[in-house]
Formats: sequence, structure tokens, C-alpha cells
Amino acid sequence: MELKLKDRVAVVTGASKGIGAGIAKELAKAGAKVVVNYATSLDDANKVVNEIEGNGGEAIAVKADISQQADVKHLFEETKKAFGKLDILVNNAGVFTFEPLEKVTEQSFHRQYNTHVLGNLLCTQSAVEMFGNNGGSIINISSTVSQNPIPGLVVYCAAKAAVDNMTKLLAKELGGRNIRVNNIAPGVTETEGTRSAGIIGGDLEKQMNANTPLGRTGQPEDIAKVVVFLASDDAGWVTGERITVAGGLL
Repeated sequence: MELKLKDRVAVVTGASKGIGAGIAKELAKAGAKVVVNYATSLDDANKVVNEIEGNGGEAIAVKADISQQADVKHLFEETKKAFGKLDILVNNAGVFTFEPLEKVTEQSFHRQYNTHVLGNLLCTQSAVEMFGNNGGSIINISSTVSQNPIPGLVVYCAAKAAVDNMTKLLAKELGGRNIRVNNIAPGVTETEGTRSAGIIGGDLEKQMNANTPLGRTGQPEDIAKVVVFLASDDAGWVTGERITVAGGLL
């Protein structure tokens, strides 16, 4: 099997669980050396690393809260120390809180916005500094709710819309350095987070599946395979794009 990402180095934020874990494992299958970033779940991050290594790949786990500049600096320093370079950044880390407008607080706003928007910006700054003369690939993880918002998720939907806009802008700003910036918008995906929030198995999942032409809930590997494409030379003429990966759900 051709290893499309052989000898490339990837940082995946929020990679200890869910979509991020699926992305880290799929990148490793394609030949990349992977930095599995986590904020709190060391055991889960180690499970991802162990699975990658058990399949013959290379990976390390690095703790960092991506909304904190010092932590981001540490994340990329550890990447350089372990692998010497960087080729791919996947801005995946995310948090969400279901709350009606009257329940939104400064704390919940900053928790969500600082992760999705500030965190993406800080990680992108550090990645751009590390990319070599050949450039690199940045893949942001958005959501279908950035264009089709769901009531009760006002901050999350706004943050994901900001990610969409940042992707287009940075694709223009960084294209001259041969850095491609793209965006994936998953639909409802089965993860630890969506299960614990009651989405999986609940009325919202049934409603979304009823509106999904392919008629099922997404799995992390559905998203991860598109990440591999965008990270590879197959997507060498693709930048500034938002690709919906949601079984036809808009």
C-alpha cells in the first residue's frame, strides 16, 4: 500500500479522543509521524499512541491547552525535539456547551471561543514558523453548524463560523509560502463527547439522520480519511476550501 504521508510529521490537537484520535490514527496509517495533543486525558492520549506504535507507526503524546500561548509553544517545541520538523497541522481541539442564550456566561463564551478561534490562531502561528521551504498543510475542523446553526449552541456555532472565515483568509495570506489551509465540516459524529452530551441515541441524532441522505451517523474515520487527502500531495492544488463531510447533511 502506498504511504501518501511517508516521513511527514503531523500535529493533531485534541487527539486523545473522538474525531481527533481517529485523525491521528489515520495519518499514522498513511505514514506520518504524529504528535497526539491532549489537554487533560493522558491515559486516552497514551492509548492512541500505543495503538499507532502497535501498528508500526511513530507517535508521541504532548499535553497542552491550546488556548494558552505558553502551552502552544511547548507543544511545538516538543514536536521539533521528537521529529525535527513539521509538515501538517490539524486544528481539531474543540469544546461545546448546550445552553440557551440567557444561560451564556463569560466563562462558557471564552472556554469555547478561546479553544476554537484563539487556539487555532496560536497553533497556526507556531506551525507556520516550523514549516520548511516546501510549505505545509493546515486542516481546520469546523462543523455543519457553522452554516446551519442549531438553537442552544450560539457560542459554538459562532466560533465555528469564525473558523470557516479564518480558513479562507489564511489560505490567501499563506499561499505565497506554499502553505495550504483547508477546512472540514463534519456533521453529527459518534464520539465520547456526543455520547456524553446525549446527542447519540437521542432525538437530535434521529432528526439529523432523517435529514442525511446517506442515513447514518458519522464515524471518526469518515472525517479522518478526508484529512489524509487534504494533507497529501493529492490535494496539492486545493486551498481555502470548506469540505462538508456529513453524508449529504447540509
